[in-house]
Formats: sequence, C-alpha cells, structure tokens
Amino acid sequence: MRRVWRCSGLRWSVDGPVLVWGDGRGSPLARGKRVAFGVVDGGVRTCVGARGHECPVRAVVPGRGTGARCEECARLDRAHSVAADTMADDPRPYHVYLAWFGPGMVKVGITAVERGSARLLEQGAVTFGWLGQGPLMAARRAEELLRAALKVPDRIPYADKRVVRAGLPGPDERVAEIAELHARVGRLDAWPESLRREPFEPVDHTEVFGLAGLPPAVGVVSELVAGGVVSGELCAAAGPDLHLLTGRGVVVLDTRLMTGWELTAVGAEDPGLTVPVKELRDGGVQDGLF
Repeated sequence: MRRVWRCSGLRWSVDGPVLVWGDGRGSPLARGKRVAFGVVDGGVRTCVGARGHECPVRAVVPGRGTGARCEECARLDRAHSVAADTMADDPRPYHVYLAWFGPGMVKVGITAVERGSARLLEQGAVTFGWLGQGPLMAARRAEELLRAALKVPDRIPYADKRVVRAGLPGPDERVAEIAELHARVGRLDAWPESLRREPFEPVDHTEVFGLAGLPPAVGVVSELVAGGVVSGELCAAAGPDLHLLTGRGVVVLDTRLMTGWELTAVGAEDPGLTVPVKELRDGGVQDGLF
C-alpha cells in the first residue's frame, strides 16, 4: 500500500521556499531539485477546513480553486481576518508597503510588523519598500489613501505576475517605479498622524526567487486531477508558484492547487506532466513526493 501525503501549502522562510505537509514536516525546495508527485487515482479534492480545524463534512471542492475550502469553512476562515477587514481590534503594529511585480504592476498593502518580509515573499513581490509603520486602522487608512489619491491598487492578479517574470528589467528600473511612488506618497497631506513614515530602502527578491535567466513559461497548470502526475525540475519559485522545467518547456504550478488532494510518490517510470495545462502565448493565457 503506497503512502499518501496531504499538502498544506508553500511556506517561505529565511532559507527559501518549503512545501509543508499535513503532519507538519516540510520539504525545502532548492533550484535544480526534481519536483514529482502523483494524485491518488480515484481520489477527490476535499475541503482543508478553517483556522486549524478540519471540515466537519469533508466537503468535496473544485480542482481549479486556490482556496480549497467549502463555502462554510471559507466563511469561518475569514471571520477573524485582517485581509477581510473583520479584525479591526488587532493591537499589533503594521507596516504599509509598496510592492513591484513587473512594469506597471505596483500595489499597496499592509502586513504585521512581526512578520517581516514574509508577506512579500508569499505574494511574489520582486521588489518592495516600506512606507510606514503604526496601528492597524492607521495602516488601513493609508492604504485607502493611496488607492484614492494615487490610484495604486491593492491587488495584482497572479496571472499577470507570472507572464512577466522571465523578462523583467534591470535593478535600476525595478526600483525606479516604487521610488517615484514613495516620493509622491511623502507629499500627501492626509497621511495618518499615528503612522510613522519610513525612509525608502528597497528590497529585491530576484535572487531569492531565482528569476535571473528564467526561461519564459509555456503554460500554467490549471488544476490537478485524480491519477494525474506533475514532474519537473525547479527553475524558480515566487510566491505560491513553482516554475518547473518539463518535457514541454517551463510550466508554472500554483502550489495552492495541491491542497486538499491526497498525493503520492512517482515511480521509476515517470510519465512526466499529465495534468491539465493552459498554454501561454505572447504573454496571454489561451484557454485551451519528495
């Protein structure tokens, strides 16, 4: 009887990306490492539960969703969430940041100071800089100020991030866009008084993610399926995405698609990539264990 694992997602540490399993163990991912696993034949994807608790009904969830939660567990998970604006009384200090993902792709966001740059790694931010630090609600007001006054969004779709990673400009151009925005923010009069401004000190994740010399992706895994196999050599990892060199070229796997499935090791006769893949052409998406 083959052993099975349940993936809890990709976590970023000071040493790089780690795939975390249901028993708490982790698999560090180094560039050049072979990533290969199969989805248990005949299996279904089940809800991962909420806030450390299992789904009481082990509901079946769609393969294409990145949340892997049923409607009820998703509601419970967001019931005390900073991201969902349902935890306004959080006493921790927060950072406001600008994150750059590619030309014309800058967003504003907030993260707890105690988390350091973990949130930026999780989002796949290529370059970022702090704007200020202070109470949660002041950080939220600053975030809204940037959206309203400077038209800076608070979200960048992952589909947009993926298609530009292989052709990023040099470090000077990466920094210039957020440096200019940081300066414009400094001239805003409505900045919350309780939010201490931060000097511009850009941080670049190009080397951490392994983006230098990254070949363009030819496709993105759209979902896992029972009996399917994912296999490839890790070229880069950014946010939840693994860029895998396969027999058909570089294919991106969003590791959030792995949660909720029972996975198993691939045998000696590795069949390669046998899960649905959306092709990438001209920067656009065409429908179409360790």
